Amino acid sequence: MGKPMDIRSARYFLIKNEFKPIQHQVLWLFPLFNFIRSFFIFIVLLSSFHIHAQDGLYKWQNPHKPITEEQIAKSSPFYPSRATTDGRQLTPDMFENPEVCKGCHSEIYQQWEKSAMAYSWDDPIYQALFLRASKATDGQVDNFCIACHSPIGMTSMNASATMIETNTDLPGVNCEVCHNITGITGSDNAAYILSPNKDKHVKLGPRTDASSPYHKTEYSDLHTRSEFCSTCHNVSHPFNSTPIERTYDEWQESAYNEQGIQCQDCHMTPGPGQRDNPGKSAIMGKERKHIYSHEFTGGNSTLHQYFNNPDSAELSRAMLRSAATIEFIGLPDSLIPGELVTIKVKVANVGAGHKLPTGFPEGREVWVDFNVKTDIQPSIYRSGAVVDGHTEKGTRNFKVTLGDANGNVVDLNVWEVDRILSDTRIQPNGYSIVDYTFQIPEDTSGIITLYAQLNYWPFPQKIVDELLGKDKLKVDIVNMTSVSAALPVANADADADAEQTIAMKP
Repeated sequence: MGKPMDIRSARYFLIKNEFKPIQHQVLWLFPLFNFIRSFFIFIVLLSSFHIHAQDGLYKWQNPHKPITEEQIAKSSPFYPSRATTDGRQLTPDMFENPEVCKGCHSEIYQQWEKSAMAYSWDDPIYQALFLRASKATDGQVDNFCIACHSPIGMTSMNASATMIETNTDLPGVNCEVCHNITGITGSDNAAYILSPNKDKHVKLGPRTDASSPYHKTEYSDLHTRSEFCSTCHNVSHPFNSTPIERTYDEWQESAYNEQGIQCQDCHMTPGPGQRDNPGKSAIMGKERKHIYSHEFTGGNSTLHQYFNNPDSAELSRAMLRSAATIEFIGLPDSLIPGELVTIKVKVANVGAGHKLPTGFPEGREVWVDFNVKTDIQPSIYRSGAVVDGHTEKGTRNFKVTLGDANGNVVDLNVWEVDRILSDTRIQPNGYSIVDYTFQIPEDTSGIITLYAQLNYWPFPQKIVDELLGKDKLKVDIVNMTSVSAALPVANADADADAEQTIAMKP
């Protein structure tokens, strides 16, 4: 046998159209070589993805979270928060005052100064709950809480809960926080890398073509994606890893993620359903089809109401009203006095890219206030009223119930949480059907009206009163949507006579 032919020689013969038998032998080899090459590239890419996935982008859970003092010292300089500063010691002078940013970004500044981000440290409910948690844990949770409510305070000012009692002014989540985050190392518990660069004066953002006469700009793909939000909108218990908040995970596991809809696409717009917001980011900037709104609109109208920002409060209410629908299903044609009836109500999550509701579990609650009345009776049956600052027993609600190590319900002291007892919230694009069974009074006639209203509050009034004192802050109960139906009351005797007549027919 002759010497085996290499690929280069084979190609030569093919081009010259010579040695036909060899041509056929080599032709079938080319697809094989291409397959091997493609498979090798796939393996390399898969390997890189695996390395990336293992490179810290996980939650605060075993086996990833640091346990020993050595592990903590190496990976968590602000333990038990996951925040890092790229190995640098930060000082307050490394950060600029938001007022400086206002000079060029006046419109964006005006949006931000009314936002929940701006009030993240000054929020009275947060401060009261944080003080309680800090005292109960001897300050062990201080960094854990401050990391997302005053990142600059924690990383450069050695902030602690005692600063609330001394009325020390700390910055909330401002321009210098978000636009100096250079990366993330995980998806919960403030796993951001805060690394200001005042010497080079670089600000990170979502534009590839941004320019400024005052500072340098650098494009950051991270700022365009939901992962950026994950570090403070996924919260795991710092000591036992119980999933306290999972807003990012709820989005990640939804169809919104698959469709490429990011957190920024809903919460950084002028309002629900408004995808485009034409304008300029800065007074000397380019005209663009869409400018990200820095209102960061969510559902906490109560906070905006407290800080006397009625427009922001109404934006929050509009966001809530766009999130859900409510309807009766399978209603009877009529109601009969003295008989039991079951009414079914369907609540659908049609606008939130996460569970409904989401966020802080001790407070967030959506519920149905269901009322049945006649022309002369304001209520013959009701479920879902607010009694003594909380929804009455038996209310059909959508919320998380947390528990301690003994299985007791925890409704305020989140540091005692050890488990999730129940979760009745509605999935993105999902729905829940609740039912009400009650008896129609014997003496009822005419028309019965069914009324179902879907409500939301960020905290029950009872909890706010316990934290701040009675009448210190009024919780805004938002009517998200409602439905009503009028059903006739049938004449029970007439119906019985009709049935008997039909039964007697031959």
